[in-house]
Amino acid sequence: MITNILEGKKVAILTDNGFEEIELTSPKKALEEAGAQVEIVSLQSSVKAWNHDHWSESYPVDTNLKNANSSDYDALMIPGGVINPDEMRRHSEYIDFAAEFMTAGKPVASICHGPQLLIETNQLKNREMTSFPSIKSDLVNAGANWMDKEVVTDNGLVTSRSPADLEAFNSKMIEEFAEGVH
Repeated sequence: MITNILEGKKVAILTDNGFEEIELTSPKKALEEAGAQVEIVSLQSSVKAWNHDHWSESYPVDTNLKNANSSDYDALMIPGGVINPDEMRRHSEYIDFAAEFMTAGKPVASICHGPQLLIETNQLKNREMTSFPSIKSDLVNAGANWMDKEVVTDNGLVTSRSPADLEAFNSKMIEEFAEGVH
């Protein structure tokens, strides 16, 4: 990885309780090592992680979503987990925030179940994507062209299937975030 390739870039990690812990901590670390300023953005004051089959650590939220403005960020990362995306897609604040990145052509990266939130933006038609296999039909029904690959990139949209794909996901995410608006 090229260090400082993301220097001067500000990245929002959009999440709620129940994200898969490694799907937030690994990309966050990779982004910070690449020089990005990373903020966890949520409607919560802290967010509790899920680790495989049980609750894990709580992480402080840097910016409350009600005070966040997508124009303050260069890119968006959405971790998966079964609980987190389902919780976020029930709140217009999360949907609107993610949609603003998509509309502006800013890079967005999402792993595992995270793309469930992106379905609600109504901006996935003809986009090439991957995800955890159990949400394939949801993405296809939203108009996406789903592929079973460790990482899929489509014009700044980076998606991966699971924690097993984190190395490829992190690398491609950093590359796309460095490129900026698509």
